[in-house]
Amino acid sequence: MLTDKERIQQFEDGATPPEGFHHIDHVRLAFEYLGRYSVLEALQRFSSALRRFAAAQGKADRYHETITWAYLLLIRERIARAGGEQTWKEFAARNADLLIWKGGILERLYWPETLDSSLARNTFVLPDRRL
Repeated sequence: MLTDKERIQQFEDGATPPEGFHHIDHVRLAFEYLGRYSVLEALQRFSSALRRFAAAQGKADRYHETITWAYLLLIRERIARAGGEQTWKEFAARNADLLIWKGGILERLYWPETLDSSLARNTFVLPDRRL
């Protein structure tokens, strides 16, 4: 079992095993970054490490800035709405909608053609779909 600090360090060092790094792991790691850094530093550090991770797997084109930033900002908002301090277990239990990849929250916030666009892949795009 890794500590939050060790999990972040492992990710930034490029030592996170790719075969076990799924959507829920991305969300948990983003949650941990936001618990340790300001939102701006978390965005920069997490995005940079995720780009390196994707490139190391030979999948640099898989990095998607809008998806990455949208999740980080949604997680940040949910943390703030809950009053701040909470464990990962508490956060996950209260925010199950963020743990769903296919058919998840971004499909309610963005049109598919927006998320499929080159612009959204390379630049954060604000949600364009009304709830």
